[in-house]
Amino acid sequence: MTTPASPEIADDSVLVEVRGRAGYLTLNRPRTLNALSHIMVRRIDDALTAWEHDPGVDTVVITGAGERGLCAGGDIRSIHEDARSGGTASADFWYDEYRLNARIARYSKPYVALMDGIVMGGGVGISAHGSVRVATERSRVAMPETGIGFVPDVGGTHLLAHAPDELGTHLALTGAPVGAADARLCGLVDYFVPSGWLPALLDDLADTPANEAVARYAEEPDPGELAAQRTWISECYAADTVEEIVRRLLDTGLAPAKEAAGTILTKSPTALKVTLTALRRARQLGTLEGVLEQEYRIACAALSSPDLVEGIRAQVIDKDRNPQWSPPALSEVTDLDVARFFAPLGRRELSFALDNTTPAEEIGAQR
Repeated sequence: MTTPASPEIADDSVLVEVRGRAGYLTLNRPRTLNALSHIMVRRIDDALTAWEHDPGVDTVVITGAGERGLCAGGDIRSIHEDARSGGTASADFWYDEYRLNARIARYSKPYVALMDGIVMGGGVGISAHGSVRVATERSRVAMPETGIGFVPDVGGTHLLAHAPDELGTHLALTGAPVGAADARLCGLVDYFVPSGWLPALLDDLADTPANEAVARYAEEPDPGELAAQRTWISECYAADTVEEIVRRLLDTGLAPAKEAAGTILTKSPTALKVTLTALRRARQLGTLEGVLEQEYRIACAALSSPDLVEGIRAQVIDKDRNPQWSPPALSEVTDLDVARFFAPLGRRELSFALDNTTPAEEIGAQR
C-alpha cells in the first residue's frame, strides 16, 4: 500500500509504502547516490507524520535505491549554486533537514536505518539518529565536510563529540570513512548484517518487531582499524588546537598518525578550526537539539564563506582536487574568523526550545 503524499511533494524521489505493519521509505535517486533534496526531506517528514499516530504501522524502515549506498549526503551541487548566487535556499533546506534529524532521534516508533554502502553527511543524519541502525560489510560511513570547506552537520558534531575518547574528533577533522566495526565502536550503528540478508530482513520487518527481526541476521563484523589506534588518537586529538593536533600526530612516528596529519592539512583551515570548536561545544551543549541549533548558525555562516564554494568546485564541479582555501593556512585563521560561525542569527534562529514550527518559506522571507 502506498501512502498518499501532498501534491507539493508528489514525486518519486522517495518511495513511500506500507507493507504489513511497517512503513518503508526508499530514497530513490540512485544516479546521484540518493543525494537529499529539500523535497525529499519534506516527503520523509510527511510520512513520519502520517505513521506516528497510525495504529497499523509499528515500524519505520529507511533504505536507499541502487547498490551503491543509502545516501551520499545533501545535493551539494545545488548548495554550490545557492552559495555562489547569495541565495537562501540552502538555509531553508537545512532548517527543515535539521528538524527532521531531531524528529528521527525522538521518533516514538522503531526507526530502522539500513546503512548499506555509502552513508555520508546528510545520509548520516537520516540514519544514525534512528533507534535501530544496521551496517553491512559494504558500509562506508563518513562526515567528510571539512574537505569541501564545510563543517559536520545534521547532528554529526553531536554524534562525533560523544564517540569514545577522541575517535569522533579524528573522524571529523580527517573526514575518513569507516566500516561497520568502527562505526559501531563510534556509536554510529548498532548491528552488523551481511548484505546478502537484507532482502530477507526487509521482508521480516513487515510483521516482526524491529529488534527481533534484526537479531535473526545480526553477526559480528570483521575487526576494524580504530580499536588498535585508540591510544595515539586519544593522545593527539585531545589537544586544544588543530595546529597542536597536527604537531602531535607528526611527532608520534607512527605511519597512520602521519597519514592523518597529511590528510588534515589538505582540508579547509577555517573549516577545521570551526569543526574543532563545534565538537568541543557540542560536548557541553549535551542535547541533540542544542547542537543542531549551533550547527544551523555554522551552516548559515558557511554560505558566505569562500571556502564552501571553492571546496565544492574543487571536489565536485571541476574535480581538480586542488582547492585554494582562503585563508590558506591554519596559522592565518583567527579567533574572530571562527567566532563568526557561532554568531546568533536573531529571528532566523533554528530553535527547538520554543518549538519553532515556522515554515521554511517564511524563514526565507524574513531574510
